[in-house]
Amino acid sequence: MEPMALGRAVARVHTTTPLVHCITNYVTATDCANALLACGSSPIMSDEPMDVEDITSLCGALVLNIGTLNAQSIAGMRAAGAKATALGHPIVLDPVGAGASALRTETASELLDEYGVSVIRGNMSEVKALAGASATTRGVDADPADAVTDENLEQSAAFAKKVAARTGAVVAITGAIDVVADAERAFAIRNGSPLMGKITGAGCMLSCITGAFAAADDGALLESTVAAVASMGVAGQMAQARMGRADGSGTFRTYLIDALFHMNGDILEQHAMVKSI
Repeated sequence: MEPMALGRAVARVHTTTPLVHCITNYVTATDCANALLACGSSPIMSDEPMDVEDITSLCGALVLNIGTLNAQSIAGMRAAGAKATALGHPIVLDPVGAGASALRTETASELLDEYGVSVIRGNMSEVKALAGASATTRGVDADPADAVTDENLEQSAAFAKKVAARTGAVVAITGAIDVVADAERAFAIRNGSPLMGKITGAGCMLSCITGAFAAADDGALLESTVAAVASMGVAGQMAQARMGRADGSGTFRTYLIDALFHMNGDILEQHAMVKSI
C-alpha cells in the first residue's frame, strides 16, 4: 500500500470530522472518547435502547464493543446495529473476550450475522472464537499460542482473508504484528509499543478510531482500516519515545493520546511499517 494512501486517510478524518457512535465498555469509554477527539473525530456514547436509533442516525459510523455486556447494552447494540445497517453506515465490531464466555461469543456472533458489520477488530484469539475456530481466550488477552509471528504470518494472513471472505468484513487482527485483510489482500503492520499492552483500552481506542477512519471514507475500508491501525501503532511508538525514568503506564496513556492528537499524514507516511503479505 502506498504511503500516500495512508496520509490521505488521516487527512480525510481531519477534514470531515466524522461523528462516531460508540457503544463501548465502561472501563475504557473515557479514553475512547478522548482518542476520537484527539484524532480529529467526535464521539457520542449511548447504549440506551430508546436513544440509540436517533443517535446512530446522526453519526457516520457505529462501533460495537462487547467488553462489559449487560441486557441493556445488548439491546442497545441490536437497535443501533439495525439502524446503522438500514442507513448503510459502517459498523466496527470489537468482540472483546469472545471465547471467554458463552454470552460474549454468542452476542458477538449474533451481531456479526444479523447486521452489516464492515470491520472486525480484535486479537487473534477473539477472531478465532468469532469465526468458530479453536481458541482459548484469557479474559481479553490473546492466548500466547495465538500470537501472530514471523513464522506463522502467512497462515495468519490466509486465515484473516478467509474470515473476511465469509463475513464480507475487513478483518483487523492486532498484536505484536498486526494483520489487516479483506477477501483478496492482506497487510502486515509492524508499528506499536509493548507498553500498549500495559494499559487497558488500547484496543478499544483503536476500534473507535477505526470507526472514524471508516466514516471518513467507507468506500475504501481496507485502506482506511490499515491507516487507523498504523496510526495507533505509530502513536504508541511516539508515546514510548517520550517516556522518562519516572514515567509509567499512566504517563504512557496520556502520551499515547497526545501522539494521536499530533498525528498527521506526513508523520504516518514517514513511520508506518506496512507490507503486503
